[in-house]
Amino acid sequence: MDEGVDPEDENVNYVLAQESPELLHILRGQSPTVIMKLCQMMPSDACWNGNLASSSPSTAAVTEHIEAMLEYFRGANNADCRNFLQTLCLLCEDIPMHLESRLMSVAGYEKSVCEHFTSSVTDGKSSSLPSDQLIKRPRIDYWMQFIGEVMHLLHRRWERLSEHLMRQVQLENVWVGLRTANRGRDRPDQTPGSANKGGKTPESDGDYGSMDSRVTLETFLQGFTGKVTVLLGPAGSGKTLLMSCLGQQWAHGLGPIPSSYLFVLLEFRQLNVLSRPLSLSELLFQHYVPINESDHKKEAIVDYLLSNPEQSCWVLDGYDEFHSKLAKQEVQREQLNPEKPLPVADLISGLLNRQLLPGCTVMVTCRLRDVLDLEGISDKVGQLLGWDCYEIKEYVDNFFGDKGHSAKRALGVQAAELLLSSRHLLAMSSLPALCNICCIYLEHLLLESTIPSTLTQVYLSVLDSFLSRDPDTRGSNDELNTMKLPHSILSQHRSELCELSQLSWNGLEDSKILFMEEDISQEVLEFSIRTGLFSQVELRLEDGMLVNSYCFTHLTLQEFLAALRIMTSDDVSDTQLKKRFSLRTRWTTKADQRTVFTDSLYLFVCGLASPHCTAALVQLGGTGGQNWVQKRQSLVLKLLKNLCHSNTLTGPKILELCHCVQESQDHQLAQQVVGARPTLELRNIQLLPNDIQALAFVVNSVRDSGIGLDFGACTMESECLDVLPRCHFRRRMYGDKFAEKLSSILPKFTTLKKLEFCGASLTATGAASLASALPSCPDITEINLSDNELKDDGIKHIADIFTKLPRLALVKLGRNHSSLKAVDYLIGKMSSFLNIQQVHADGLKELTVTFSQNSDLISLLNQKWSKPNMQKLSESLACCPALSVLDISGGRLDVETLRTLTRFLPKFNVTQKIVANDSCLTVEGLPILTALLSACPAVVELHIRLQSPVQVSIVFSGGREATNEVSKLLSCCGLLPTHLARVWRSLGSSPDLTLLDLSSNCLGNRGLRILLDFLPRLRSIQEINASNNGTGVERVGMLAVALCSHNNLTDIHISDGDEEQVILKFCPDKRVNNSSLPPSDMTTLCRRLVQCRSHLELDLSHSSLSDKAIENLLKVLPKMTSLQRLNVSHSIASTTGALMLVRCLTVSQRVTSVELRYNLFLDFFCCWYQSDLLTHCSLKGDNLQRLLEILQQGPQLSVLDLSSNQLGDEGVKHVVDCLQGLKITSYVNLSNNGLTQQGVMDVANTLCTCNNVTAVEVRYVCAFVRDSSLERAHLVRLAEIVSISPGPTKLDCSTALFLASIEERWIRSEEAVTLLCRCLDVSSNIHTIRVHHTTLHLSLMKSTELASHSLMDCAVDGYYLASMKSIISRCPLLTELDFSHNNLGIEGAEFICSVLPSLPNLTSLSIGSKEASVTVVEKLSEALLQAAAIQCLNLSGHVISDTGAQILSRMLPRLRSLNLSHCEWSASAGLQLIKALRECVSLEGLCLDCWQLNEESRTCLAQALRKINSIRRLKLNKIATEIGPSQANGVLDLLAAMEGLTQTQEIELEGWRMADRGIEELARVLPVWTELRKISLSKNLISDQSGDMLLEALHSCTHLEELHLPSNSLGDLTAARMAVVLPSLTHITVLDISENRIRYEGSVSLSKAIMCMKNLTKIYLTSVGTPELCPVAASLAHCPLLQDVGLGWNNCGDNVAVELVRVMPLCQRLTRIDLESNAVSVSGAEALARALESCPALQLIRLWRNKVSPSEARRLSLRERRLNFSST
Repeated sequence: MDEGVDPEDENVNYVLAQESPELLHILRGQSPTVIMKLCQMMPSDACWNGNLASSSPSTAAVTEHIEAMLEYFRGANNADCRNFLQTLCLLCEDIPMHLESRLMSVAGYEKSVCEHFTSSVTDGKSSSLPSDQLIKRPRIDYWMQFIGEVMHLLHRRWERLSEHLMRQVQLENVWVGLRTANRGRDRPDQTPGSANKGGKTPESDGDYGSMDSRVTLETFLQGFTGKVTVLLGPAGSGKTLLMSCLGQQWAHGLGPIPSSYLFVLLEFRQLNVLSRPLSLSELLFQHYVPINESDHKKEAIVDYLLSNPEQSCWVLDGYDEFHSKLAKQEVQREQLNPEKPLPVADLISGLLNRQLLPGCTVMVTCRLRDVLDLEGISDKVGQLLGWDCYEIKEYVDNFFGDKGHSAKRALGVQAAELLLSSRHLLAMSSLPALCNICCIYLEHLLLESTIPSTLTQVYLSVLDSFLSRDPDTRGSNDELNTMKLPHSILSQHRSELCELSQLSWNGLEDSKILFMEEDISQEVLEFSIRTGLFSQVELRLEDGMLVNSYCFTHLTLQEFLAALRIMTSDDVSDTQLKKRFSLRTRWTTKADQRTVFTDSLYLFVCGLASPHCTAALVQLGGTGGQNWVQKRQSLVLKLLKNLCHSNTLTGPKILELCHCVQESQDHQLAQQVVGARPTLELRNIQLLPNDIQALAFVVNSVRDSGIGLDFGACTMESECLDVLPRCHFRRRMYGDKFAEKLSSILPKFTTLKKLEFCGASLTATGAASLASALPSCPDITEINLSDNELKDDGIKHIADIFTKLPRLALVKLGRNHSSLKAVDYLIGKMSSFLNIQQVHADGLKELTVTFSQNSDLISLLNQKWSKPNMQKLSESLACCPALSVLDISGGRLDVETLRTLTRFLPKFNVTQKIVANDSCLTVEGLPILTALLSACPAVVELHIRLQSPVQVSIVFSGGREATNEVSKLLSCCGLLPTHLARVWRSLGSSPDLTLLDLSSNCLGNRGLRILLDFLPRLRSIQEINASNNGTGVERVGMLAVALCSHNNLTDIHISDGDEEQVILKFCPDKRVNNSSLPPSDMTTLCRRLVQCRSHLELDLSHSSLSDKAIENLLKVLPKMTSLQRLNVSHSIASTTGALMLVRCLTVSQRVTSVELRYNLFLDFFCCWYQSDLLTHCSLKGDNLQRLLEILQQGPQLSVLDLSSNQLGDEGVKHVVDCLQGLKITSYVNLSNNGLTQQGVMDVANTLCTCNNVTAVEVRYVCAFVRDSSLERAHLVRLAEIVSISPGPTKLDCSTALFLASIEERWIRSEEAVTLLCRCLDVSSNIHTIRVHHTTLHLSLMKSTELASHSLMDCAVDGYYLASMKSIISRCPLLTELDFSHNNLGIEGAEFICSVLPSLPNLTSLSIGSKEASVTVVEKLSEALLQAAAIQCLNLSGHVISDTGAQILSRMLPRLRSLNLSHCEWSASAGLQLIKALRECVSLEGLCLDCWQLNEESRTCLAQALRKINSIRRLKLNKIATEIGPSQANGVLDLLAAMEGLTQTQEIELEGWRMADRGIEELARVLPVWTELRKISLSKNLISDQSGDMLLEALHSCTHLEELHLPSNSLGDLTAARMAVVLPSLTHITVLDISENRIRYEGSVSLSKAIMCMKNLTKIYLTSVGTPELCPVAASLAHCPLLQDVGLGWNNCGDNVAVELVRVMPLCQRLTRIDLESNAVSVSGAEALARALESCPALQLIRLWRNKVSPSEARRLSLRERRLNFSST
């Protein structure tokens, strides 16, 4: 039923007559059985069965029977008619809700309603005209001329309105609901007050009718000529646009109005400006269509109109915006004098009441609430229906596919999904105007954030979206967005918003929606038009002049800005706020004081009172700041609080109060709403999904308290049922009777997903009722019957329906006085219903059943076990087909109960473990459990701890094949040596035991001896932990003997620190780890280990070794022939001891590597080369001299690293002076030793005269420390020194080079130019010289001339280059000149023009620019044309004029490489250059990034690509963005044109958004690119299926080295294909699949591929959608050439960091790891820091945005500078 309709006022026969056409259509679709049953309700004499009972009656026969049946009951008595309608509603399917509601309303009353409905029927003929008027009929040609003027006006009006339409307006696609106007009846409102507590419901003065059925607007307008028709619709529903469309159709001779009729379209908002009285003639010729004609012609037109009023149609648009009110004629209506000036309201009233132009057609549009003014006047009423989801989606698609939004089209699907998922946006989008606003918001949202939770916050974001459309804002807003400040743009436009909010508030106060230019400043006016906040409206003044006026895009925007004014300005007083703060009622009465606005102001004010909006309001507020804003917010909340406690609110106002409270997001207010009302009565109104959502917010605030909802006589959309389950109800009064009643209606809730019946008095009887009804709800996923009285029988009723509910996910049955019998019954269900995943019981408190297809879990916590209970449970568990975990923690397990469990345990099908924590287990029970290792083969681990907290776990093999790993952990059990003997007996032979943990017991030395004696029986043991058992120092000798006597014992770790450690490991290489061995025992230990013949490693780290202990160690060291590695890190107390160990190089020939760094850390390695690394040792004076003496006596070294030792100038020079006496074959590293400028010069001088430094095989590399503050004079002197070095002259290789690279901050701009000039002046051996940013690069070759000269990105202005002219001119062999990314300007262009003639061998010129410059290319074009040798040209970033393009086109055919990326030009210039490309048959490299292509230029480019078969490198990034998805065929054409590029080695097609069709075409072309080395396809909307196709096509590109696929939608399917394809592409060095959607399965697949990529150097997996990247990290160990790893933004934890720690030492070339924005903790970061100690090549690990506090980050950064916790 529609709102405001009383069923008692409608005659049942009349309703049937009205609905018969729609009922005929519905009944035709019913089964013959239903038709037969309905026909049998007629008496036998009226029941005409005919051939209806035949097997296949004809359609015509069925239709005839239905019509006869409806005809009979239309004339039947009321009782029979009601009975027929009731039966029809019960039997028939697919009856619309509104129709069924109306039929049941009139059929559901017992008393007879005997009102007779009468209607007057007119013959529709026009009254005859008086004869004197026929005589005076004027000439019709004046009439037709005037109609032509009107047509021109309406044409122009439609062009203006339809300019920015997203979809074509078609009246046949606009839906209208027909309404039956109940004229002239007064009735009281039937909705009761709030719990009858004295509150009275206001009486309605009239009713605007009910909505009966729907038709298209085209159908609605048929036959409306000569009548008064009213079209209703809310603000923004398109009434004005549709009326203009109707006028446009009339002007084209289309539509329901003949073109010979006069069409008068008047807007009430335009009529508001007419203050003086007007005659009909003045209304037409001054206000509507001003014409400069004689009075005679005007009189003739008016006379014709008066003589033929039926030939005119008057469309009166927007009555809701009219300032006056129409007068209703209650007495006999007299004709008005058309020549007499009358107020506009009287003229309009005369048209409607037939006092003026009787017989004319009148169409009035208004809002629903204003139809009461037209009561008794209208002949036909219709209401525009809102858009459904399909129409909304179509509009969104059109919006994002429009020409102005071509780059956004691909986001249309995502935008539609977001819109349809948000209740607020979906409700708004049902109106066309608000749908456009939502699209503008979504266009902004897709790049910003998530959808807000309230309507007010949505409008706040909408305002932000409009402001972002300002071109002046867009540039700076990018920076603001990166700072994550959502309201920064509001403060940026604070002044504009302040003026707009003031204007909005004034408009509200004056009921004004049209604003003139003088109402607002010019700057803000232009800003509002530019951003789309304002729409322009042509307004005709009283004198007939047309002026521009402006209105907000929608009335709600004006109201929202006015609300901002209220909340941010003290101009609006508290009194004014209180005056405006009132709740809206949905019952419309004539007494209502209506305005033009939508009554949304108070809703926005409540929303702005939320703390979520405070920050935005403060930015917009005045001088009062945050305190004032919060004070105003407190006032609003106080007003709401008063309303919450009011007991006189009617149902509609209670509902509006719920909306207000929801907007405020204040849960305390929500509790107060329901606190004053135990039941919310909402009767006789229409409920929308948004209403239910507001109710859910209020109802859910009371948590466990009771609340009632009364929806009596309310109509409710089906979507409301999806929201209704969000309301949770708990009340003790709900018992079995309520459950029985609920069960009767549950089958109607076919989409019900959750049933919560908690805290009531439900027993097994009620549970049985619910169980009988719930199978009718197949979509239900959750049932909560906790805290009732179900007991065991009730739980059994619920368990019996599990198999009938396929989507059930969770059932809660806790606190129902059940016993273990109920639990046992549920466990029994697991054997018959495999979807049960978990049964969880916690004593008598919780009982939960979870459903899934995954492994099963039973959790029975805190149960009172007995032997019978355990036996019953065990028998049930033995029947379960599969069980992953059984948790019986918290229950007391005595010996007998435990023995019962273990007896049945071999029959259990447990795949993971049994847990019995806190089970009061004693030492006596240990043998029972340990016996399982031999008695039950499926048991692979025992974890037992008997000290508090008690922990017991029995771990199973998980259904795998027989495993060789069996573990037993008996830590913290208080075991004595006697207990240990009993454990051995229960253990039996146990040959498969691999891990034994006996730590933290009481074994002592005796127990350790028993353990060591038992070792021969443990044939598969891998590790034994006997730590913290009170063993003494004797254990060292015992363990050393065991190490030598047991071949399988290979690793012993002993520690006497805070925790005693004794760990025995059984590995391929023997090791002894002792981190705190006393020095006195050193000799004893080593002598015992001399007897060891297997490979041995000795770890003496953290042992505080004295110099004497080190001396004793060195004496024994040569005898330890099996020793492979000795680690004494953090054990040497003095530099003397460190140097003593360096002497190992002379004592033992087996020592091949000594590394001494970081707190005297020392390692001995067996390597293929000998090296000595002594870093961070503070070597000075005598220590340095002693070190050099030792090294001079030692063997030949490959590497000597003395970096970071504070040697200073003197120390470094001393080392360099001694180089000739040192036997070093590779290099010496003296970095970070505090060299001064003079020190660098001295080192350079010494090196140039050092003979043995020249013994370099291919080239001599000299590298200096960065930022050493070298000035220009120093660098010039350095260049002079190296240029005269004899080193290169002694090299036999003819290509030998001397390379130098110096980085200094001052090498910029003019200084860079001067430095190059000086270097070229002092040396003639410079082969190439280049300055890039702040780094100078030199290469010198004997007897050569300058071949390459570059100044790149070093802020050089063009006028600085003049000083280089003479030098460049002296270099005729120069082949390469590069001035890219500088500020050349006209001076730079002139310089290049001047030197080009003197460079006959110049083949490559690069002048790419960061900033667009229009002068450079035009100035250079002629000179470039003359430079015939140039083959490679880079003009990226420049502006190319038409003239420049014409000249360049002539030189393009000779080029081999061309870069025109980011260039700007006119369409003609770009087309000319593209056409010239067709002649470039020798072109090998082409870069056209970010080109803007229209259809013609795209076609030309495709033609050029078909002709240039020589291309090896092709870069066309982001050109498809300009093409747009609407021209997807253009992308396909370009891809097809590349098929002939068989020599292509590199191709980049980023940002094409080619999607599946494009990838399919590319996959077709790829197999012919057999020489392909690199392909980049980021941002191409590649789906997982397309990725699979692409990888398969790449299979033939066997030379591929780089694969870039970031920012797509690749997933596990593509990763699986990579595991198959990538191993065959053995040359791949770079793999980038960042920003895709790979899960754990994809990570595993990817790891398999990586293991085979031996040449991989760089891999990027940033933001791939899963933190489970351990398999990938582990696989990197198989990539020995790896240099760069990117794993950022994946939320990876410490497990990934630990995996990387294992990998880092194996990847010696690794230089960078990116782990930013993950979940690595301090523990993971410290592990990485420790690993860095053995990875000298690794330069950086990024750890920004991880779980490391700032203080910890600072600490770790100081410890290891290569850990970077900053954002840069």
